[in-house]
Amino acid sequence: MTGINRRNFISKLGLKTAVGIGLTSTLAAKTCDSLLTPAQPLGPFYPRQLPADTNADLTLVNGRALRAVGRQVLVNGIVQDEACRPIKGAIVEIWQACHTGKYDHPSDTSNAEIDPNFQYYAMVKTNERGEYSFKTIIPGTYHASSDWIRPPHIHYKVSLRGYQELVTQLYFKGEDLNRHDKILQNLSQEEQDKVIVDFKQDERSGILTGQFIINLKRL
Repeated sequence: MTGINRRNFISKLGLKTAVGIGLTSTLAAKTCDSLLTPAQPLGPFYPRQLPADTNADLTLVNGRALRAVGRQVLVNGIVQDEACRPIKGAIVEIWQACHTGKYDHPSDTSNAEIDPNFQYYAMVKTNERGEYSFKTIIPGTYHASSDWIRPPHIHYKVSLRGYQELVTQLYFKGEDLNRHDKILQNLSQEEQDKVIVDFKQDERSGILTGQFIINLKRL
């Protein structure tokens, strides 16, 4: 997939798992869904070097006064195994385009503008309950080819010794482009349901909030 908008990143460890809005107990209380989270392509814009800022709030870059442009969202989740047992200390890396569909990466040759106030990448570690959280914006769409526009999506890489590393993508429920995306539509309906997240407005914060639960395979 050449000539498309994207971005690479990688980061340091030692982050707190939440952005300031905690997970609800209803996450862990859900019925166990043992289906492994399906793998998705890494893409050409995974980070070449670690950015200076890798915390869980992608809407604000250290040293800048302005926040990123775009609709803010909060992603909460749990990393667990096939038996839905929480995995402590899993490394969750995320990266995405900004609101224009542009990645902060030299291989992204599109004419879309970079948002200097968007972080583009984050790394968090799950707590003892397997929970993680980050705050970001809904990424923009972009042309993967002349006849293919990618829907808003967030790239994930989840790893921990003793488990099979997972590279996948989070999609937003209700996006029309989901129905035409060549990567997403390559999955079964059951697999699609694992990576499409329903975001709803939180009554207290007013931020769109979604839950992305990830199942890893033990080695």
